[in-house]
Amino acid sequence: MKAERAAWLLVGPALLVIAVFFFVPVLAAFALSLTDFDIYALADLRNLRFVGADNYLTLLATPLFWRALGNTLYFVVLGVPLSIGASLGAALLVNAKLAWLKPFFRTAFFAPVVTSMVAVAVIWRYLYHTRYGFINYVLDLLGLGPVDWLGDPHISMTAIVLFAVWKNFGYNMIIFLAGLQAIPAELYEAAELDGARPLAMLRHITLPALAPTMFMVSILTMAGYFQLFAEPYVMTEGGPLQSTVSVLYFMYEQGFKWWNLGSATAVAFVLFLLMFAVTLLQMRLAGRGMEE
Repeated sequence: MKAERAAWLLVGPALLVIAVFFFVPVLAAFALSLTDFDIYALADLRNLRFVGADNYLTLLATPLFWRALGNTLYFVVLGVPLSIGASLGAALLVNAKLAWLKPFFRTAFFAPVVTSMVAVAVIWRYLYHTRYGFINYVLDLLGLGPVDWLGDPHISMTAIVLFAVWKNFGYNMIIFLAGLQAIPAELYEAAELDGARPLAMLRHITLPALAPTMFMVSILTMAGYFQLFAEPYVMTEGGPLQSTVSVLYFMYEQGFKWWNLGSATAVAFVLFLLMFAVTLLQMRLAGRGMEE
């Protein structure tokens, strides 16, 4: 009993801080989502009314919300595999037996992660420029016509996906690199003695050993990509034709452009439920894969 009491005394302050700065704001935000809190209520709380689930029902009947949700899901479905693939490929390259190039690769691949999102987004916006962008300049050298990367609603989100993959893959590369270095070298030596080729070792040793790391990276990447905001905010402002409006961008406009804070909070909780459901699905699929 004394040990238990001592444990609670040690953990208690941390739990109190978590409750005050996390759970209490979450509960307050959920209560806010059940009201019509807007700029009038902000000026005078007597204008605040309890509306129950009306914010959620109105949200589900709003076409722009469904457009934003579709854009976000497209960003996640396309961006997560590309980001994980780029991260794994970069980690394999950094972990390769090229000692004199390792410092260069580590710096070059991780540099985008530590740079300012707004700064590199502005740079990429100019790289994507239809007339003066470097990417279209290269396409012109190859004999291809210019592409309106950020002005064509059919490819604008794809352009943002490519930028986000470049910006973020270095973080997961570090995680994969740690996983690769934790694999016993004896496994590769034994496989090499048996005549296994690099692709066979990648398939039968590296990827199975990285399965737990892959699961963790997929969860982190999925959660981050669902929170898409800065890229469309800086590069396209949700355009063209609302083709790059994300759920968070929609929430931002509801809350800070139209001052519908109750509705914006409802958007946040819908996004949370969606992310929670996708995470549970990933955990179930990963559990089945490990059982097999």
